[in-house]
Amino acid sequence: QVQLEESGGGLVQAGGSLTLSCAASGGGFSVTAMGWFRQAPGKELEYVAAIGWNGENTYYAASVKDRFTISRDNANNMMYLQMNNLGLEDTAVYYCAAGGRNGVVISTKSRDFHSWGQGTQVTVSS
Repeated sequence: QVQLEESGGGLVQAGGSLTLSCAASGGGFSVTAMGWFRQAPGKELEYVAAIGWNGENTYYAASVKDRFTISRDNANNMMYLQMNNLGLEDTAVYYCAAGGRNGVVISTKSRDFHSWGQGTQVTVSS
């Protein structure tokens, strides 16, 4: 089963940009669908974006569409989340997750993702 570790979080001003990285190990990354989720203080876990095994199919929550870009580099077992025009509402702990079925994103529900990283904090200041 794939193991995941996020990095790249930090403090950024509103309107700024940040790129999160997710490093995978343990095998199987290149044939696994991946996703990003986030959890703000006092709120439930929220789906952000997902990507199929080969990167051709990407999906976004309405709240981040046209601002965030999910991508992956299977040769280096990496996934990324480029975040632009960040707002205060984007402050959260961001998690990368592996899931789907046969490399395909089957849903955006957290229950359909079986492996999770420890999270990285993103704080947007005014």
